[in-house]
Amino acid sequence: MTKELLLCFLAGVVLPLALAAVFQELPPPAQPESSSVSTAPQAAADADSQVTLAVKKQDGTSETMPLQDYLVGVVLAEMPAGFEPEALKAQAVVARTYTQKRMEGSKHEEADVCTDPGCCQGFQSPGDYVSAGGTEASVEKVRQAVLETDALVLQYNGRLIDATYFSCSGGTTEDAVAVWGRDVPYLQSVESPGEEEAPRFTDTVRFSPAQFAEKLGLIPSGDPVGWFGAVTYTEGGGVDTMVILGKSFTGTYLRAKLGLRSTAFTVSVEDGAIVITTRGFGHRVGMSQYGAQAMALEGHSFEEILAHYYTGAELTREAYYGN
Repeated sequence: MTKELLLCFLAGVVLPLALAAVFQELPPPAQPESSSVSTAPQAAADADSQVTLAVKKQDGTSETMPLQDYLVGVVLAEMPAGFEPEALKAQAVVARTYTQKRMEGSKHEEADVCTDPGCCQGFQSPGDYVSAGGTEASVEKVRQAVLETDALVLQYNGRLIDATYFSCSGGTTEDAVAVWGRDVPYLQSVESPGEEEAPRFTDTVRFSPAQFAEKLGLIPSGDPVGWFGAVTYTEGGGVDTMVILGKSFTGTYLRAKLGLRSTAFTVSVEDGAIVITTRGFGHRVGMSQYGAQAMALEGHSFEEILAHYYTGAELTREAYYGN
């Protein structure tokens, strides 16, 4: 497995499991037209370096570090450093927003966040990144993305958003309500073209009828061609519900039980095997990392990328650093 594919796997599959549980009470939706940088007074230079947080490491110990250093490690772990600078800046803002929201109410008694991507966010120190085959130039490129977005966070109605993100959508992102059962005004389905270079833009898995039935707790009966009934779809093109052997399943349940890359999938029966083809990689809610890269390659700024993926969110420095 290549380094970039491993990074995409952590962002697209493991991290969503942690994000699904973090939504908090939201105020009634406002109707801002677009994302924009706040006109509030600018933060002091290097404001991120003035904020410290406790980070729980994989060995169970905790380390206090500046937010700036932590964010560099998060971006190194969560997005390929070869991406365009504007995509890396978008990732830095999203990671900062996620971190600040966790600092408001941590899951950990002894730390603000941890380095387990299945719980909080991935983290790779510059030293570990270089030891694993990365370059110092890549580290500096990521550090620059963090510095150039210093103190910027995303808010909605004056509160930090749940800044969810994933590897690639397969062409369209998903509404939060379709995945987590709750409508979130800034996490709505949007088009996300240009993701075809993603390592798992499409993926195919095959099951024997017996394997398939066992995974879903069903009793196989007759020709598998006849097992599949009515299908409904979400706004983002994912499977909402699918009837199998007379029982209705949600797309999110099928994704989890069958280990699928996303809920945007089709099913066919070929040579006696059940074949499932997916589009996209991850929960498909929020920012597509490969979509952000595609927008950056087209010349879009990180502000435009964030405005596209987080409907009506505001990019601001007002909430932190004394402003």
